[in-house]
This record gives sequence, structure tokens and C-alpha cells, in this order.
Amino acid sequence: MNARAARTAAATGTSRLLTRPMLLLLVASVGGMGGFYLLLSVLPLYAATAGGGGVGAGLTTGAMMLATVLAEPAVPWFLARFGHRAVVGVGLLLLGLPSAVLSLWSSFPLTLGVCLARGVGLGIVVVAGTALAAELAPPGRRSESLGLYGVSLGVPSVLGLPAGVWLSDRLGFEPVFLLTAALTLLALPAVAGLPARRATRATQAERLSGDPDGRKGDPGGRDGELGGRSEDPGGRKGTPGGPFGAAVNRSLVRPTLILGAATFASGVLVTFLPLALLDGPSHLAVVALLVQASVAPLARWGAGWWGDRHGSSSLLLPAVLAVALGTAGLVRLESPVMVIVSMVLFGAGFGAVQNVTLATMFERVPRSGFGRVSVVWNLAFDAGMGLGAVGFGLLIDRTGYPWGFAVTAVLLLAVLVPAWHDRRYVQAEAA
Repeated sequence: MNARAARTAAATGTSRLLTRPMLLLLVASVGGMGGFYLLLSVLPLYAATAGGGGVGAGLTTGAMMLATVLAEPAVPWFLARFGHRAVVGVGLLLLGLPSAVLSLWSSFPLTLGVCLARGVGLGIVVVAGTALAAELAPPGRRSESLGLYGVSLGVPSVLGLPAGVWLSDRLGFEPVFLLTAALTLLALPAVAGLPARRATRATQAERLSGDPDGRKGDPGGRDGELGGRSEDPGGRKGTPGGPFGAAVNRSLVRPTLILGAATFASGVLVTFLPLALLDGPSHLAVVALLVQASVAPLARWGAGWWGDRHGSSSLLLPAVLAVALGTAGLVRLESPVMVIVSMVLFGAGFGAVQNVTLATMFERVPRSGFGRVSVVWNLAFDAGMGLGAVGFGLLIDRTGYPWGFAVTAVLLLAVLVPAWHDRRYVQAEAA
């Protein structure tokens, strides 16, 4: 932590990560993402067993991610107009309640409609939560705060992904639909404690430092890193504002591309791994999803801890490589050991990629650009998942699962090139 950040933290008493607003944000995120992950692999199974096949399974995830991508650019406007409490509350309701409808009526068009509504809820929750987690971060600990927030998004996947598949196999689909609605409703009380508008911590720190845009001594960066410079590549005169204002910042293009490629592979795995392992050993799909979901949030938090102390850019290449190798290992679907090892590699790389790209993007804009960065990052995340699910669904009808995973791994290996160039960019800026 630099000297200015240390003085600011001492003056405001904001050095703790787990303040009350941050804790409530984590609770709301756990409830919302619990409802998201519980059905993420179940709805493709539901659609496939109802006669939709691989294309129908891919369309469920694709429809949800399409709605998410379309909703996310509007979230900063809704936050400014209505505040965090109302907006996040609506997001939680959309994530959970529509699923209860499927326990009463069953049809593929209705399933897609539920996926669209859940996609809007997901877009609201993740954009609002990501920006708020960055605003609530104490000086010098933004990467760690984002890592902690990432754990709140990842922990529900540890239980939700495998539990949804297991429960639907044992009890049927309808109880899982009702449980999803209940989880999101239980998270609603935490929303009442979120900041009504913007987080106040950032405002206090910036006022004391005389830096309303957060450009000088940015508490999210280290001395000598991009986050600690007064330069603002994304906020220069002539840079457009609005939801896509951050997208024209060229320093954000490579992290956005890298994240999109990683989430492309994630969309493939969460949608099709249970289907690919239907003829394999009993419960292998459940265990594989559990392993991946357990490793990813730990890697995301660990990457945040490392990034605040040593710089995030050093983790980018190994993280992308781990995602690619983990995907490539699924060519050996007949080997349970290889499947589990692949999920460990994929989870570690995917968790690290999420934190590294997000922290890097926040370091390259002023605090006033946090909302737009949150939109761009989440757009890349969700668009990648949707494209992965739909594209793989079209591919496997021609190639089968092993070759489909091989093609996905090759695409990921190609992303090592922009990852290497981004690391060179950071080194040149720090020199």
C-alpha cells in the first residue's frame, strides 16, 4: 500500500475488507448465484431429455446468455436512477421466480422464456455487484476485494452445479425449480442493507485525497502500476461515455478477448459435460462439476491476493494455459482420472483468468469508469458462455464430444498470443 493510500485508510477507517455493506453484498450474491448455478446444468438436461437434443440443450444456455448480454449495458443507468437496493432486488427475483413456472407447465418455448428472464436477472446482479465490490474496496486491496467477491460468485457453483444435476436425477426436475426460487427469495433481506446509490467509501477517500476521479494514487493499484498513475487511457477527451464507453479503451481489448475465450470454454463445459458423461461411471459428472466449481473460487481469491502484492499480469499466461490444458484433457472422456485432473486444471485457470482480467481492467480506468468496465467485463463473460453453448451444440452433432473438446482447446491455445502481448504491454508501461 502506498503512503497516500495508507494515510487515507487511516483517516477513514476503511482498511477492512469485510465491512457491513460488503458482507451484505456477498450474502445477496451467494443467494442470487445459488439460484443461477443450481439450474445452469439442469436446464440443458431438461431440454435435451424433452426432445431438444444437443441443439436444444445449447439454446437454453445461449438464450439466457443472450438476455444477459442485452440487459447488462442498461444496468448502470438503472443503478443511477433507482439505486442498488431496488435494482439488485429485481435481479434476484428474475433469477429465481420464473423457474417456479416450470414446475407447473412444461414446454420448450416456455423453458426458453424462463431462460431469457433469468438472463436479465443475471445481468443485473453481476454488473451491479462487480461495480459495487470495486467501490467498496479499501485502499490498496482492490484485487483482493474483487477476489473475495469472486468467491461469493464461485461458492454457489461448488454446491449448485453438482447438486442440481444430482437432485434432478434423484427427485426430478420440479423440486429443483422450486428450490431455485426459494434460494433467491431468501437473499432478498440482505439487499436492504446495500448502499442506496453509490458506495460512500470511495467518495470519502477521494475527497480526502483531493482526487474526485480516483486517478492519483488509485487505491486499486500499486506504486508503478497502471492503477497508480494519473494517466487515464479510457477517459481521455473524446472518449465516448455511456455503457460502452470503456470498450473503446484499447488497453482493455486484450483482457476482454482473453476472458471471452475462457468463458466460451466454460459455457461448453457446464452445458455439455453432464451429457458427455451420461454413459460413463455413475456420478462422474457430479464429481467433475464439484471439483471444477471448488477450485475456481479458490484460484480467483488467490489470484487477487497475488495481484495486490506482485501484479496481476504475471498470472495471465499460466492461467490461460491451464484453461486450455484442462479442456484438452476432456478428449479422454473414458478415463475418470483424466476427467477429474482436467477439471482441476480448468478450475484453477478459469478462476485466475476471471480475477486477473477484471483487476487489470479496473486498473486502466479512473474510478468514474468502474460501472462501464463492469458492463464490458460481464458482457465478455456472458457472451462467451452463450456462444460456447450454442456453438458447441451445433458442432457435436457432426464431430462428437471428444473432437468438440479438442477444437475448443485449440481455440484457447490461440489466446496465448494476446495474453503474451498484454503482459509485454504492462511491462512497457511500468518501465
